[in-house]
Amino acid sequence: MPKKNSMPVKDRGVETGDEILSAERCLQIHRIMVRARAMEERMIKMSKSGEGFFWIGGPGEEAFNACLGLQIKKGQGPTFDFLHLHYRNSATMIAMGMELIDGIRQMGMTWTDPFSAGRNFPSHFSRKEWNVVPVSSVIEVQFAMAPGTALVQKRHGDGVTIVVGGDAGAAEGDFTTCMLWSSRPGNELPVLMITMNNGWGISTAHCTQHSCEHTIERGKAYGIAGEVVDGNDPVASWFAIERALRYVRSTRSPFMLEAMVSRLHGHSSSSGAPRSADPDCLALFEERLLSANVIDRPGLERVHREARQEVDAAVEKAGQEKKPTPAEIEKFTYAPSAVDAVYPDDYTGLP
Repeated sequence: MPKKNSMPVKDRGVETGDEILSAERCLQIHRIMVRARAMEERMIKMSKSGEGFFWIGGPGEEAFNACLGLQIKKGQGPTFDFLHLHYRNSATMIAMGMELIDGIRQMGMTWTDPFSAGRNFPSHFSRKEWNVVPVSSVIEVQFAMAPGTALVQKRHGDGVTIVVGGDAGAAEGDFTTCMLWSSRPGNELPVLMITMNNGWGISTAHCTQHSCEHTIERGKAYGIAGEVVDGNDPVASWFAIERALRYVRSTRSPFMLEAMVSRLHGHSSSSGAPRSADPDCLALFEERLLSANVIDRPGLERVHREARQEVDAAVEKAGQEKKPTPAEIEKFTYAPSAVDAVYPDDYTGLP
């Protein structure tokens, strides 16, 4: 009888410890990571060239976020997962099916921006048909909102509420609100609380602000189980997310997952310099793919080339699309205008 895992490594995929992710899944995750990185880097250039005015995003967090997006139970309504994301979740949205041009449209503030019609910062996603609650610029408010959707889900199927934020935002009262309202005895809620810990709150180091090393330690007082994972490792991240979602779906109670990730650029185009000393999850994963014979260097180059071409085409197309005008400022904002302006005469067609 053949020994366990005796097949060639290239047929098995990539492994971390005893966990093995198939070659097919690894290549899928890698392509998402590359496309997300290409979009973010192009958006940074747009902020400097005048094609956009402000950038904020998450280069360095693609590994974990791609794995998260691929495991979402996507749909509309309480029987599907609800997502309360933050502005570093572009790879999650791409993994769920967002086209790169939609991210570029919001960066370029075009009328065709499907998330805000050119009215919001980049990476401020919202998509009703995917239960993606509008991302707010106000730090960590999503954690106070998450119990609301989870209250409904408690009574409907196995959908769960997934809320994501940074380690610095865990100092906000909204984070504590989520722990409290999701863990009340007899009224526990199906909430997966995810902290993306890159060690910084804009320009303030985590170690100077938090007495605990990991944010999941705060959940112990509320009886909330948790796990810390290397967010730069897609294999470890995949299985950690899988375990966390299985727990929340089956127990209908909260769980905390903390991903240790890198910040490869400043917090935004208005702050900080690149932190080049941090490991790059994309470069690390590509070396593992090569070592496992899952892909060769020409294959890697092809994925990067196709991503750059996709982004360049998106920028060119978005640059030719209509911008919102001052006269349209109230459209989709106040109820009467939202009803009257769903399909205005000059509407060019939101995707």
